[in-house]
Amino acid sequence: MYAVEIDSPGGPEVLRWREVADVVPGPGEVRIDVAAAGVNRADLLQREGRYPPPPNASEFPGLECSGVVSAVGEDVTAWQVGDRVCALLSGGGYAERVTVDAGLVLPVPLGVGLIEAAGLPEAAATVWSNVFALAGLAEGRTLLVHGGSGGIGTFAIQLAAARGCRVMATARDANRDALRALGASVVVDYRDEDFVAEAHRFTNDRGVDVILDNMGAAYLERNIAALAPGGHLAIIGMQGGTKATLHIGALLAKRAGITATGLRSRPLDERIDIVDAVNREVWPLLARGAIRPVVARRLPMAEAAEGHRILEAGGHVGKVLLTV
Repeated sequence: MYAVEIDSPGGPEVLRWREVADVVPGPGEVRIDVAAAGVNRADLLQREGRYPPPPNASEFPGLECSGVVSAVGEDVTAWQVGDRVCALLSGGGYAERVTVDAGLVLPVPLGVGLIEAAGLPEAAATVWSNVFALAGLAEGRTLLVHGGSGGIGTFAIQLAAARGCRVMATARDANRDALRALGASVVVDYRDEDFVAEAHRFTNDRGVDVILDNMGAAYLERNIAALAPGGHLAIIGMQGGTKATLHIGALLAKRAGITATGLRSRPLDERIDIVDAVNREVWPLLARGAIRPVVARRLPMAEAAEGHRILEAGGHVGKVLLTV
């Protein structure tokens, strides 16, 4: 089979589409003939040598894929050869075939194409586990999504709106109309508008209940200022740096909470629980058309380097997918 290998840590040019050893499913695993894989920020970090795969995971990048089950391992009863699926991966999605624990596999939602489904697992699992399971966002509450035009951002806006929440997002001004069409009531241009002031204006000076943050250090102080009493800041990225000073007094005054999580390094049983919840709580909304995959670009997997360049450049709306 062919897969995308990383020659050495570096820029997109280090990605190479090469013939590699085939994969065989072990006990409890399925093998998927990959139709497409989503490109995620974590893939860029792995390529740069700053986010190595966890023990026993594939060394190839790719944290989500869609395709058709081509083999099942011992003790697998939930899936059969020929099933159309998508999956949350610890790595290996940039390949013609991948193996994954059967508990991390999801059916392709009704009404969603096989290629488009590749961009769903990572975003759905990230948003559900952070915004709803941990932060407790509920109907009638408010959500601020940073990086609203990305794959996770576009999914978070739709899911929150579909569950009866009011949403504001930060993004480039050129993407304002697209995010409003997805369900954002307010879109703030992060380059020249004050999202803290807009958050208080949006909520009649109360502040937002939950913030989904991909920036980390650069936004920490302002995020706390934008929170409502009892609010929750869910940090899922470090694009704005890793170290910041936390004003504990401001946090105490808000009676607020902060969590910082990733999916890839969680124990397998936790990831299986998240995938099960996504299948139960989120997939019916996709089947009803209340949420839809948002795809910015499709590229052949052999052109993975260009996919990484697009993600680094920003400005697009939705997921970048690599197709086999």
